[in-house]
Amino acid sequence: TGTAEFAHLPVDSLSGGQRQRCWIAMALAQQTATILLDEPTTWLDLRYQVDILELLQTLTREHGRTVVTVLHDLNFAVNYADLLVFLKQGRIAGTISDNDVCSPELIKRVFDVDVQMSINPQTGKPFFMPFRARQAVDA
Repeated sequence: TGTAEFAHLPVDSLSGGQRQRCWIAMALAQQTATILLDEPTTWLDLRYQVDILELLQTLTREHGRTVVTVLHDLNFAVNYADLLVFLKQGRIAGTISDNDVCSPELIKRVFDVDVQMSINPQTGKPFFMPFRARQAVDA
Protein backbone atom coordinates (compact mmCIF):
# COMPACT_ATOMS: atom_id res chain seq x y z
CA THR A 1 0.00 0.00 0.00
CA GLY A 2 3.03 2.29 0.11
CA THR A 3 2.28 3.44 3.64
CA ALA A 4 5.43 2.50 5.59
CA GLU A 5 6.76 6.04 5.20
CA PHE A 6 3.74 7.37 7.15
CA ALA A 7 4.22 5.15 10.23
CA HIS A 8 5.77 7.92 12.32
CA LEU A 9 3.31 10.66 11.27
CA PRO A 10 0.06 11.67 12.99
CA VAL A 11 -2.97 10.65 10.94
CA ASP A 12 -4.27 14.22 10.82
CA SER A 13 -1.12 15.31 8.98
CA LEU A 14 -1.76 12.94 6.05
CA SER A 15 -3.49 13.88 2.81
CA GLY A 16 -6.81 12.28 1.89
CA GLY A 17 -5.15 9.80 -0.46
CA GLN A 18 -2.53 8.88 2.12
CA ARG A 19 -5.24 8.32 4.73
CA GLN A 20 -7.21 6.09 2.39
CA ARG A 21 -4.13 3.97 1.73
CA CYS A 22 -3.57 3.71 5.50
CA TRP A 23 -7.16 2.55 6.05
CA ILE A 24 -6.67 -0.09 3.37
CA ALA A 25 -3.36 -1.12 4.99
CA MET A 26 -5.13 -1.53 8.33
CA ALA A 27 -7.72 -3.79 6.71
CA LEU A 28 -4.95 -5.84 5.11
CA ALA A 29 -3.11 -6.12 8.44
CA GLN A 30 -6.21 -7.83 9.83
CA GLN A 31 -5.73 -10.47 7.12
CA THR A 32 -9.34 -10.26 6.05
CA ALA A 33 -10.24 -11.96 2.78
CA THR A 34 -12.88 -9.33 2.00
CA ILE A 35 -12.54 -5.56 2.18
CA LEU A 36 -15.66 -3.36 2.18
CA LEU A 37 -15.22 0.28 1.17
CA ASP A 38 -17.78 3.06 0.87
CA GLU A 39 -16.73 5.75 -1.61
CA PRO A 40 -12.96 5.38 -1.12
CA THR A 41 -12.24 8.04 -3.76
CA THR A 42 -14.49 10.78 -2.35
CA TRP A 43 -12.77 14.14 -1.84
CA LEU A 44 -9.53 12.93 -3.45
CA ASP A 45 -7.69 14.62 -6.30
CA LEU A 46 -7.89 12.73 -9.57
CA ARG A 47 -4.37 11.29 -9.24
CA TYR A 48 -5.18 9.82 -5.82
CA GLN A 49 -8.51 8.48 -7.02
CA VAL A 50 -6.68 6.52 -9.71
CA ASP A 51 -3.99 5.43 -7.21
CA ILE A 52 -6.61 4.03 -4.82
CA LEU A 53 -8.53 2.21 -7.57
CA GLU A 54 -5.33 0.74 -9.02
CA LEU A 55 -4.31 -0.41 -5.53
CA LEU A 56 -7.69 -2.10 -5.03
CA GLN A 57 -7.43 -3.74 -8.43
CA THR A 58 -3.96 -5.05 -7.55
CA LEU A 59 -5.29 -6.47 -4.28
CA THR A 60 -7.90 -8.48 -6.15
CA ARG A 61 -5.88 -9.58 -9.14
CA GLU A 62 -2.48 -10.22 -7.58
CA HIS A 63 -3.29 -10.95 -3.94
CA GLY A 64 -6.62 -12.76 -4.17
CA ARG A 65 -8.55 -10.33 -1.99
CA THR A 66 -12.22 -9.64 -2.54
CA VAL A 67 -12.95 -5.91 -2.57
CA VAL A 68 -16.53 -4.66 -2.44
CA THR A 69 -16.70 -0.95 -3.12
CA VAL A 70 -19.51 1.58 -3.39
CA LEU A 71 -18.70 4.05 -6.16
CA HIS A 72 -20.92 6.73 -7.62
CA ASP A 73 -18.47 7.55 -10.41
CA LEU A 74 -19.81 5.38 -13.21
CA ASN A 75 -16.72 5.64 -15.42
CA PHE A 76 -14.37 4.60 -12.62
CA ALA A 77 -16.68 1.72 -11.71
CA VAL A 78 -16.86 0.46 -15.29
CA ASN A 79 -13.10 0.71 -15.75
CA TYR A 80 -11.92 -0.85 -12.49
CA ALA A 81 -14.60 -3.33 -11.37
CA ASP A 82 -14.81 -6.98 -12.33
CA LEU A 83 -18.50 -7.03 -11.41
CA LEU A 84 -20.94 -4.13 -11.21
CA VAL A 85 -24.19 -4.33 -9.27
CA PHE A 86 -26.55 -1.44 -9.96
CA LEU A 87 -29.03 -0.52 -7.24
CA LYS A 88 -32.17 1.53 -7.65
CA GLN A 89 -34.43 2.26 -4.70
CA GLY A 90 -32.67 -0.41 -2.65
CA ARG A 91 -33.11 -3.19 -5.20
CA ILE A 92 -30.75 -4.73 -7.72
CA ALA A 93 -31.53 -3.13 -11.07
CA GLY A 94 -28.81 -4.85 -13.09
CA THR A 95 -25.45 -6.56 -13.01
CA ILE A 96 -22.54 -6.37 -15.41
CA SER A 97 -19.59 -8.75 -15.30
CA ASP A 98 -16.17 -8.06 -16.76
CA ASN A 99 -17.18 -9.73 -20.04
CA ASP A 100 -20.45 -7.81 -20.43
CA VAL A 101 -20.85 -4.34 -21.88
CA CYS A 102 -22.64 -1.72 -19.84
CA SER A 103 -25.29 -0.16 -22.06
CA PRO A 104 -26.73 3.36 -22.22
CA GLU A 105 -30.17 1.78 -21.80
CA LEU A 106 -29.20 0.28 -18.44
CA ILE A 107 -27.74 3.59 -17.28
CA LYS A 108 -30.92 5.41 -18.34
CA ARG A 109 -33.11 2.86 -16.54
CA VAL A 110 -31.08 2.99 -13.32
CA PHE A 111 -30.12 6.67 -13.10
CA ASP A 112 -32.90 8.37 -15.12
CA VAL A 113 -30.39 10.18 -17.30
CA ASP A 114 -29.54 9.97 -20.98
CA VAL A 115 -25.90 9.20 -21.74
CA GLN A 116 -23.66 9.04 -24.75
CA MET A 117 -21.44 5.96 -24.67
CA SER A 118 -18.01 5.87 -26.27
CA ILE A 119 -15.20 3.36 -26.09
CA ASN A 120 -11.99 4.34 -24.36
CA PRO A 121 -9.26 3.65 -26.94
CA GLN A 122 -6.72 2.94 -24.17
CA THR A 123 -8.75 0.32 -22.30
CA GLY A 124 -11.41 -0.82 -24.75
CA LYS A 125 -14.01 -0.22 -22.04
CA PRO A 126 -17.01 2.08 -22.34
CA PHE A 127 -17.23 5.52 -20.84
CA PHE A 128 -20.35 7.59 -20.46
CA MET A 129 -21.15 11.28 -20.82
CA PRO A 130 -24.53 12.35 -19.42
CA PHE A 131 -26.33 14.91 -21.52
CA ARG A 132 -29.88 15.24 -20.21
CA ALA A 133 -31.84 14.15 -17.19
CA ARG A 134 -35.05 12.39 -18.11
CA GLN A 135 -38.26 14.30 -17.54
CA ALA A 136 -40.37 13.18 -14.61
CA VAL A 137 -43.21 10.91 -15.76
CA ASP A 138 -45.93 12.94 -14.08
CA ALA A 139 -44.46 16.38 -14.79
